[in-house]
Amino acid sequence: MALWRGGAFVSLAVALAVTLEALAEWLVRRRRRRQTARKVLFFPSRVTCVEGLLAAAERAAEGVGAGLAPGPCSCRLPHAESPLSRLLGLLLGARRSLELCLFAFSSPQLGRAVLVLHRRGVRVRVVTDADYMALRGSQIGILRQAGIQVRHDQDSGYMHHKFAIIDKRLLLTGSLNWTTQAIQHNRENVLILEDAEYVKLFLEEFEKIWENYNPANYIFFKEEVSKKDKHKPESERQ
Repeated sequence: MALWRGGAFVSLAVALAVTLEALAEWLVRRRRRRQTARKVLFFPSRVTCVEGLLAAAERAAEGVGAGLAPGPCSCRLPHAESPLSRLLGLLLGARRSLELCLFAFSSPQLGRAVLVLHRRGVRVRVVTDADYMALRGSQIGILRQAGIQVRHDQDSGYMHHKFAIIDKRLLLTGSLNWTTQAIQHNRENVLILEDAEYVKLFLEEFEKIWENYNPANYIFFKEEVSKKDKHKPESERQ
């Protein structure tokens, strides 16, 4: 009887230890979830004035008026917060690095923000789609001329991602192309995540694409196949 009781006590102690360990792991996961920042921006964005915000950031990048709040603007647009102004604020908060992986990028306001970061010494890298970077109004050429590193696809599929990673800690991802059309007219979303696990996954994807699109791997003299013809038999391609 004593032996049986001793064995039962040991089994109970083991079960209790396993239960406490599982409870501790659950509490840790719950705490991490509470500490994870999750926000969403929904578009279309109300058209508001963002000139004061951008001008202040540009002055600060040049060492003029650093630390000053956005100054007043004389334009007639509403001076209020909007999804676009919040997106700009997140970008301008970058201190060390910015990775952009965008299908289309033609928003002048977002382009100005990226240029400000570059002038401030933030390391900016851009991955984009080859076809859309050549369209009129694209900001890609302006960024390249400023010395920002840009790489693009060279295959028949689209580079269709739309995400940004700020300081390797904050992830912006969703349906939004960085174009005026999408920002002001389309139903779009941007999910904001300060979550190390998701940031790591997207950063790994960016680095993989960055290496795949290394200019050293480009083929400059090959038969051109347009993206609209890629699914057609060779005999039917234009």
